[in-house]
Amino acid sequence: MTSDRPKERYYSHMLPTGIDRLDAKLLTALAESPRAGIMELARQLGVARGTVQARLEKLQSRGVVTGFDPDLHLEAIGYEVLAFVTLEIAQGRLDDVIAHLANLPEVIEAHTTTGPGDVHCRVVARTNTHLQEVLNRVLEVSGIERTATHIALTEQVPFRVLPLVGRLLDNDAPPGPTD
Repeated sequence: MTSDRPKERYYSHMLPTGIDRLDAKLLTALAESPRAGIMELARQLGVARGTVQARLEKLQSRGVVTGFDPDLHLEAIGYEVLAFVTLEIAQGRLDDVIAHLANLPEVIEAHTTTGPGDVHCRVVARTNTHLQEVLNRVLEVSGIERTATHIALTEQVPFRVLPLVGRLLDNDAPPGPTD
């Protein structure tokens, strides 16, 4: 007969999010040194290479780590205009509109929303003239009843998730395996 004790011990060290302190430290180390290899991460964290590899694979399989794409500075590759576009969609046309938006490379993000509007898009363009061309292509699909576009002037707080991981480490969570 096997004991449930080790499993209980493991879960007693889990943060409310389903990641423990070692996972949070691994995520932080990976974000700070995205090109670090498994051996280097293991050295930084003071754990075995196999532990880092297993943790990273588990974080990927659970959807916590969703990719290792490079962070691109859009202005550096020629997309100097950022706009937020809210779309009001005719009833029953959401799937058609989303399929259309997914085929437009300048639509880099789209979310269904509550409140005024149905879909909120993040759109990039090389110039304001190019933005007008992108907006015209957005409107090529039937089902969009109204749009509102807001051009971003400057980025005040860049996209970030590490402060959330840091908050998990700062809160009074039980110590993890490496503490």
